[in-house]
Amino acid sequence: MKLEKAVFAAGCFWGVEAEFRKIKGVVKTTVGYTGGVAKNPSYEDVCTGKTGHAESVLVEFDSDVVSYDELLDVFWAVHNPCSLNMQGLDIGTQYRSAIFYFNEAQHRKALVSKEKQEIKLKKKVVTEIVPTATFYRAEEYHQDYFAKHN
Repeated sequence: MKLEKAVFAAGCFWGVEAEFRKIKGVVKTTVGYTGGVAKNPSYEDVCTGKTGHAESVLVEFDSDVVSYDELLDVFWAVHNPCSLNMQGLDIGTQYRSAIFYFNEAQHRKALVSKEKQEIKLKKKVVTEIVPTATFYRAEEYHQDYFAKHN
């Protein structure tokens, strides 16, 4: 097994996490907050929009089973990457579209993938592609939310 990590933000983390959990080769998902300045933020803090953090999903995957490129495909499919700081009725910077990369290979793949999306959608994609920052695990009641409540 070759374990790697990826972090994606694409609106409310509950639905995003649920989609990544379905993928063969995804070993673990964790919802949390990243990309901001506040240390150890709570859900309530992030909801103010003042922390700079995005609701995000840390995806741990076996790259012998599923590639980073395949995870990028899932990321693009589960949200509207042309919608600035909102997904559906969720509005604010905490719901922005972002790819947080761990290394230069992920960075390059994310950039190429974004370019392909812009061509495919014929629109400007507003997804941020930035280095991974400190990832703060969200409260337990947010973890695997849909499985617990369906």
